[in-house]
Amino acid sequence: MGPSPAVAEVRNAVRDALDDLEPGELVLAACSGGADSLALAAALAFVAPRAGLRPGGVTVDHGLQKFSAERATALAAVMCQLGLDPALSIRVTPAKDNAAAARAARYEALDQAAASQHAAAVLLGHTLDDQAETVLLGLARGSGSRSLAGMPARRGIYRRPLLGLRRATTAAACAGLGLDPWQDPYNHDFRFSRARVRHQLMPVLEEALGPGVAEALARTAGQLRADAECLDDLAFAESGQLRADCSDPAGLDASHLQDLPSAIRTRVLRDAAIMAGCPRGALTAGHVERLAELVTGWRGQRWVDLPGGVRARRRDGKVWFTSTEAGHNPRGGEK
Repeated sequence: MGPSPAVAEVRNAVRDALDDLEPGELVLAACSGGADSLALAAALAFVAPRAGLRPGGVTVDHGLQKFSAERATALAAVMCQLGLDPALSIRVTPAKDNAAAARAARYEALDQAAASQHAAAVLLGHTLDDQAETVLLGLARGSGSRSLAGMPARRGIYRRPLLGLRRATTAAACAGLGLDPWQDPYNHDFRFSRARVRHQLMPVLEEALGPGVAEALARTAGQLRADAECLDDLAFAESGQLRADCSDPAGLDASHLQDLPSAIRTRVLRDAAIMAGCPRGALTAGHVERLAELVTGWRGQRWVDLPGGVRARRRDGKVWFTSTEAGHNPRGGEK
């Protein structure tokens, strides 16, 4: 008797995500013990050896809950039983219920694990439901198209094979394999906006609009991602041209920026701020809007302070990015 339909769906999704890797390469599954990542880890353990790849797993212990260390150790043992080798458990500094800080710590741990093990890819267990929730959160926060485009199927070493599958499918896959997923209490903690979207908003939307809301939101994310990636490519080319024309790589010609379409101009400024040291996740649409005002709404304003100790100012017809820790012209403004 073959695998259940849900098990087959998850395995096929993982197989498709690995089809460009070379034989012998290591692939890690990031596993929290929930149904999504546990189904992902089991699928990787099955698919990878048949594709000539080495399957491994990693779990990150945030230390936020009682007995989290024991649970991480038990999950590492489960990954070993599935056939994942290595099966790593990494402890990170508690993020004190701060979702953004916990996410940053988790990805830093995954980056380190991938580097230390020379992994070719790290698989993440985000599903179509997660994608729909991400779009709704972006809408509620007034985010731009980059946020509304949701999570990419691939970015760097990270891959999300399950973005086309519903959460119910991963739960069914675990049941079909006799796996017992862990129920994270934070997923039901309404202090976190994602938990409220998942358990309060999505049911209301489906009741009011009918089934298919999650699929429609995920489909919208895919369409917006294609547009956003095209604009990012155009902005990258413009940024390179601007820097090639400027003797100092920290300065961007304001008149050139003024002539660019708004969607390109804001991306060039955002990327310049990140290159200057502004943390990517801390740079908001509001920050970028204030940067754009140095170009399109210039009234002699002195500077714009950004996260990460980065300061932007307009001077000599250019927008400059410097560190606030370095010496700076106290007068600011354009000469």
